[in-house]
Parts: sequence; structure tokens; C-alpha cells
Amino acid sequence: MRKFLGALIITIALLVSGTTTGVAASSSHTVQKGDTLYKIAKKYNVSVSNLKSWNNLKSDTIQLKQKLTIVKSKVPSRSNSQDKVVKELVVSASAFTANCNGCSGITSTGINLKKNPDIKVIAVDPDVIKLGTKVHVEGYGYAVAGDIGANIKGNKIDVFFSSKTDAYKWGRKSVKIKILE
Repeated sequence: MRKFLGALIITIALLVSGTTTGVAASSSHTVQKGDTLYKIAKKYNVSVSNLKSWNNLKSDTIQLKQKLTIVKSKVPSRSNSQDKVVKELVVSASAFTANCNGCSGITSTGINLKKNPDIKVIAVDPDVIKLGTKVHVEGYGYAVAGDIGANIKGNKIDVFFSSKTDAYKWGRKSVKIKILE
């Protein structure tokens, strides 16, 4: 679960920075205690999905002292406006917060929303939008599909807000969501 959290957090970091990478020279990284794919990807300014691809990883699990190949980019970064839209959906969007009675603040993918209050996360039906997917939500911005909810089925999403006030302001509305590559 921690490794998947790492994957989602790097995706979110990439959402914020708009960074993508191209292929060039490679180096390696030896996994140290406390490393996650997210931390490693952030250190080298690459995506978790690229790390997994370059190292033929089928899951987000990494082992202490494991050597990972890192491919350094020579291609300049591109902005989020150039992200390829794979699919567009109109969904019913409500809001959620980590600050409620009985809420742990930890998403189903392990993102700690209380420690990361500025993160943009949506809860999805993973049969409609795969967990870890980068998205753009009309009126909310770039986010990652990082949680699921008992009432999130079909074309419904929940958008995360750190404050109850902001969550209540959002309410429930129909919005366009772009699934990004």
C-alpha cells in the first residue's frame, strides 16, 4: 500500500509541475531504507510509471538494496495543456474532506490527505477510471484518481477539499472530466 501511495504522490507531483520525460542516458539508484517509488521518481524528476517500465516492475513493491535503472531526459518538459486527452466524461461530482468524525484522512491508495492538504485527489469507481489516473476536472483542476468511495459508482466522482467549508461550497454538480494519458 505504501508503494502505491508513492506512485500516486509522484503522479500528483507531476500534475502540479506538468513534467513529462523523454528517453536519454541512464543511471541507477540503489533502494535505501524509507525509499518509495514516489521518492525515487521525485528525486530524479521522472514518473513512477516510467520507473516501473524501465525496471520491468509489475507492482509498486521495491526491495531494500534493489538497483533501479533511471533514464535521464534530454527532452524539455511540456505543460499540462499539452497532455493527451484519452477520454472525456460528464460525471456527477460531490466533495469530500479528511476532517470529519471517523475519517482517517488516508485514501484507499494510502495518500495521507491530512499531511497533504493542498493535494488534488478525486475518488472514483475504478471500473470507470483506473486508480492512479491523471485527470482534469472542470472547475477543480488537475488531479489524480486516488480514492474510492462506497457511493462512488459509475460516472460519479468525489473531489477532495481540505476544508469542510470548501467542500460544502462545491456541493454536487455535473462536470466534465478529462482522462489524461
